[in-house]
Amino acid sequence: MNQNKRKIHYAWWILLGLCIMVGLGKGSLNNSAGLFLKQVSTDLGVGIGSLSLYFSVSAIVTMVFLPIGGKLMAKYDTRLILIAAIILQAGAFALFGLMSSVWGWYVLAIPLAVGGVFITVIAGPVLVNQWFKKSKGLALGIMGAAGGAIGAISQPVIGNLIANQGWRTSYIIVGVTVIIIVVPIILLLIRKSPQEKKTLPYGAGAAGDQGGTVTEEGDNKGVALAVARKSSAFYALITFFFLITSAASFSMHIPTYLMNKGFDVSFAGNVMATNMIGVLIGSLVIGYASDKFGTKNTTFLVMMLGVVAMSLLLFSASSTLLITVAVGLFGLVSASIGTLGPALTSSLFGNKEYSQIYSNASLGLAISSVVALPAYGFVFDITGSYTPVLYAIIVMLIINIVCVGIAFNGKKKLEQAGLWN
Repeated sequence: MNQNKRKIHYAWWILLGLCIMVGLGKGSLNNSAGLFLKQVSTDLGVGIGSLSLYFSVSAIVTMVFLPIGGKLMAKYDTRLILIAAIILQAGAFALFGLMSSVWGWYVLAIPLAVGGVFITVIAGPVLVNQWFKKSKGLALGIMGAAGGAIGAISQPVIGNLIANQGWRTSYIIVGVTVIIIVVPIILLLIRKSPQEKKTLPYGAGAAGDQGGTVTEEGDNKGVALAVARKSSAFYALITFFFLITSAASFSMHIPTYLMNKGFDVSFAGNVMATNMIGVLIGSLVIGYASDKFGTKNTTFLVMMLGVVAMSLLLFSASSTLLITVAVGLFGLVSASIGTLGPALTSSLFGNKEYSQIYSNASLGLAISSVVALPAYGFVFDITGSYTPVLYAIIVMLIINIVCVGIAFNGKKKLEQAGLWN
């Protein structure tokens, strides 16, 4: 008995595998893409704008494939799907190194995005939801923080690799290395559900489950996708995803915003490091707070801190200290995409068809990736300032508070109608 109590629950090994897989998919592949743009555009003789259109292609493919990905995750062997996904994502990344025309990036953006749907969007929340009955928010927070940590380590490594080996070799080395690391991790650690290990989700015993038998009853409560799609909660959640991702994407423009205010590149780089620290700490704090105080209350708090951050940028733009604090606080908004989003989905709709509901609700995330980044750039081009954008983000964050209120009222209606079971 005591030996069983001391044994590490397999859910934590699942989380370790996810931290490595998602961290490398996001931090070493997706987040390093910008490091290659200048050298590639110079060597190919194309504008950075033309080259970076492949990000839009990737976002559109993500938007189309998300609902399909959710169904595949629910139906087929998780390990086979994730192995195929990392080969598609990292393999496409490696093949960029062999391309001689910008069209190669446009074409390879398709498998890059299809693989990324599973590796960076769906797999983490779905598997955490399956394996954790207790400390679900903390697990999501740890996963988000690990992704930030891996990104913080890999970015300078990849930057030095590009400087020393050139962009072609660097694409190939990074892509192949990620495949070599991630495929064994998937095979050794990842399992679809506790039933495969003949155990219960982490925390199920503490919630009152008796004996050693494995049962899904009670863990599969919630609503079906068909029911969710007809509810106000579902559309409020899609709007939340769209607005939180739109707001967080402003972080890509923060260096330009600061330099437009007269600060140098060195200061901008230091401030962005603070933003990464905000993401790291924010992921852990948001995850813990979601478990302790509930996802609804945590969301309200994070959105208000985001409003404070934007207000500091608007009204204290000459103070280096306040700017640094503001950008660090804004890291919490970025962190909430991978923590609050999945936690809200679980709180609102349960586990019954979680992967399908989460992937469908994530369409808001994909749409914002197509719209927000270029929109902010066009606003700056037209007005010469990011001030309208900062006001717009404050409005988005306030609307998100309203959306979460509407979503939880929608959940009550589903429960009263007997559809949440």
